[in-house]
Amino acid sequence: MSEPVRIRLSDVAAEAGVSLATASKALNGTGRMTDQTRDRVKQAADRLGFRPNAMARALIRQRSMTVGLLTNDSYGRFTMPVMAGVAAALVDEGISVFMCNIEDDAQAGRLHLDAMLDKQVDGIILTGKRIDTALPVDLEGLSIPVVHVFTKAPPDTVSLVSDDAQGAGEAVRWIAGLGRQRLAHVTGPADFASVAERARAFAEVAGPDAPVLHGPWSEAWGHEAVDRLWRGGGTVPDGIFCGNDQIARGVIDALRERGVDVPGDVSVVGFDNWDIVAAATRPPLTSVDMNLKALGREAGRLIRALAEGQPVAPGLRRMPCRLVVRRSCGGGET
Repeated sequence: MSEPVRIRLSDVAAEAGVSLATASKALNGTGRMTDQTRDRVKQAADRLGFRPNAMARALIRQRSMTVGLLTNDSYGRFTMPVMAGVAAALVDEGISVFMCNIEDDAQAGRLHLDAMLDKQVDGIILTGKRIDTALPVDLEGLSIPVVHVFTKAPPDTVSLVSDDAQGAGEAVRWIAGLGRQRLAHVTGPADFASVAERARAFAEVAGPDAPVLHGPWSEAWGHEAVDRLWRGGGTVPDGIFCGNDQIARGVIDALRERGVDVPGDVSVVGFDNWDIVAAATRPPLTSVDMNLKALGREAGRLIRALAEGQPVAPGLRRMPCRLVVRRSCGGGET
C-alpha cells in the first residue's frame, strides 16, 4: 500500500494562486494582505487537507506551541469546562494544552511546574475550585506569561472569574419578576468569597431582612434548610435562591415531601447550571450558568496574546453569567 501524498505549503500556494511567502503569512496570521486573499489561502488549505508542520512552525516562531494548565480541582467540576474552552480557543492555532492536577500539594505543584518549564511551554494557565484560594505554586521570577482563571491571583496579574454578583442579581430579579415577594437564600459556607458576593446581590433585591441560611454545599443541607424555614409555622418563602445546584435539588426534594408545589407555590433557582444535576431535578432546575467554557476561551485568547508579545493589561476581569430558565420557576424545560 502506497503512503498518502503529503500536501505541502507550495501546493496550497498554487491552489490559491499566490506566492509561497503569501501562503505562509496567510496561514500564520501575519503579513499585510486583503481579507479576501487570506480567506482564499485558508480555503485552499482546507480543500487540500493541508496540515502545517507543527515543529517547523514552532521553530519559525521560536515557540513550543504548547500551553500548560495547572489545577487543584481534582473532581474537575470547574476545571474541565475551563479546559474545554482553552482548547477550543487554541486548537485552530496549532497550540496544544496539557493539564496537570496538583491537588493542594506544594511539592506536586513544583514538580509539575518544572516539567512544564522543561517542555518550554509558551505560557501557563492556573485554575482552581474557588476564587479566594490560590494554588500552592510559586511563580516568582517566571519568564513566561501566566493567566489565572477561577482562582485567587495577585493584583498585578491577568485573571478571570465569573461575575457572581451579576449572576445572582439576575436570578433574584427573575424570581421577583414572577411576583414572588417572600424570598430566602440558602447557600454555602460564609467564608467563601463567592458566597458573600451572591448573598450581597440577593439582599440588594430581596431586602436586608430576607433570610440567608449558610451551610455545606450539599443536598442534605438544602433539605435541612427547608425544615428550618418551615419549622416556625409562620410566613414561609414563596421564592428560594440557592447557592448551588446541589443545595437547590435538596430544597426541591424537601418541598415535595411537604406537599409544597414547585413552581406553583415556591419558585426555586440554583447556581452553577451543572447539567447532570439541573436536568435530573424534578422539576428541572432553573440555574445560573457561570459560562466556564467562555471563561476558558478568553483565557486561551489572552495567553496566546501574551505569548505573542501583545499588550494585555493586568487585573481582574469579571465575565458575565447567564440565567438558564427551566420549570422550577415556571420556565419551559430546556
